[in-house]
Amino acid sequence: MSNITIRKEKKEDNYNTELKRGRISEISKNSYTIKFFEQELPARLKGSFYEEEADKLPVVGDYVNFLYNSQGDSMIISVCERSSFLQRPDQAKTGVMQYMVANVDYTFIVTSLNEDYSYNRIARYVSVVLQGNSIPVVVLTKSDLCSNYGRYVREVESISDKVRVHAISALYGIGVDELQEYMKPGVTICLMGSSGAGKSTLLNAFAGEEIMRTSEVRESDSTGRHTTTHRQLIELANGVSVIDTPGMREIGMAGTEQGIDDTFSDILELEKCCKFSDCKHDTEPGCAIKAAIENGELSLERYTLYKSLSAENTRNYAKKKEISKWAKAAKKMRYNMK
Repeated sequence: MSNITIRKEKKEDNYNTELKRGRISEISKNSYTIKFFEQELPARLKGSFYEEEADKLPVVGDYVNFLYNSQGDSMIISVCERSSFLQRPDQAKTGVMQYMVANVDYTFIVTSLNEDYSYNRIARYVSVVLQGNSIPVVVLTKSDLCSNYGRYVREVESISDKVRVHAISALYGIGVDELQEYMKPGVTICLMGSSGAGKSTLLNAFAGEEIMRTSEVRESDSTGRHTTTHRQLIELANGVSVIDTPGMREIGMAGTEQGIDDTFSDILELEKCCKFSDCKHDTEPGCAIKAAIENGELSLERYTLYKSLSAENTRNYAKKKEISKWAKAAKKMRYNMK
């Protein structure tokens, strides 16, 4: 990360020639908003950005170096080194990546204890979050509607030893105090989950006021409408930054091998105990995976999920590499035609 001294200046001054450092708080198409102390500055990208790979473009949560313009859009010059970076393949499953947020300390995977709850989907989120170098925290909302939420807490804890789990009811303030351990000045928390899971309600509880509009959940399928339409970084009075994201019913795997391995580290440890290093866990003798399933140490469902996510990751990553190759060839062709 480059060493740039930040000086708090008077608002009326124009600093077009001096680099500043701020943070991306919102993106709308090609327009960016930079959080710079108490200001929200409109900004655009320096032209050379459009020659870069897509993952080099700023996302919400990125710290950027920019030239300040008091009369209009400031210009983003470069993106600072990231401590974390969350991404996923697009919902069309073409292998094209969607780059979501950066520099997130904790990712709250928000799931309500109704029809929205899905063990498999939570495992997907956990894998993506671990891959992106953030800490996954599963927040099971609407615990007031569930008579035995402890069973779900234990089930989610079994996904990975790297995940933290809390059951809460933001509406009634039940369990919300447990989340205070994450609410420290300078910390960034990202909220992810399905529409209607309670992300906006949770954010309002953190803020102590209604800063995000919430919508009712349909009784027919326990799902909600998309209250949040875009990613937005909000700085709370206590110094915590929260990034709210649009609802996601699905989250695919691509370029997530390490995240999957981290989530299912128990299976990787078992594989090391197989008699043969190239064991396929099928008919080979001395297979530790088969033995663990037979004696109940490992559930068949968990192992099947691990294999399914790994296979999906391999397929989508191959598509991503192919698309990346096409994109580079097209960019080179455009450059040669200039």
